[in-house]
Amino acid sequence: ESRVIEFDSSTATVELAALQVGVTEGEIAKSLSFLVGEQPILVIVAGDKKIDNHKFKEEFKVKAKMIPFELVETLIGHAAGGVCPFGVNDNVLVYLDKSLKQYEYIYPACGTSNTAVKLLISELELSSKYVKWVDVCK
Repeated sequence: ESRVIEFDSSTATVELAALQVGVTEGEIAKSLSFLVGEQPILVIVAGDKKIDNHKFKEEFKVKAKMIPFELVETLIGHAAGGVCPFGVNDNVLVYLDKSLKQYEYIYPACGTSNTAVKLLISELELSSKYVKWVDVCK
């Protein structure tokens, strides 16, 4: 908690977060929320990557279906714009995309639309209680 960086301006998008933190968009850890059936999941990806629908379906056996904006806070535990891979609802499963592995440090949000934290990949693994590494980006 002592390492959380709070900004005066929004970090709700990858572009805004990268500008505030002073890093590339790829170094921002983007938390994408999906429903796999009724199961809410987060896939944490490098900020400059997008989900590859084919790879997602291969991994999760369903078409990628993002959680509607208005349901994100209820299902995940954080409002859209501040979703992060820790402090989520107990039933949320967290997956880490291999696109993050190219960076020594990454910067996920910290539950609000104006915060970030600098983490080593190993710290992200510990703090997120991730299920496994996946390859679902293009």
